[in-house]
Amino acid sequence: MNQLQFVAQICERDVLRYTPAGVPIVTATLMHSSQQMEAGVARLVEFEITALAAGEISGRFSQAELGAVHQFTGFLAKKNRSSKSLVFHIIDFCAAA
Repeated sequence: MNQLQFVAQICERDVLRYTPAGVPIVTATLMHSSQQMEAGVARLVEFEITALAAGEISGRFSQAELGAVHQFTGFLAKKNRSSKSLVFHIIDFCAAA
């Protein structure tokens, strides 16, 4: 299973664009910071990840406030066929509590 869920802040976001097939898409950078327990020790976890929202969700994502914190659900995939870099594909998000 390839499913990822985390809380992150929307740091940067490009404008809504369309693929050659006409699919709306928005790319962004998400920033996460939390404290996690690992082997009984508290660990600060911070990362930035490139994300994209395609299709119906892209419209709602393009209107989300920059700097706002949301809970994101999605999956990881290679940036393109020949890349080793991963991109987080957003399938849903909601305001974080």
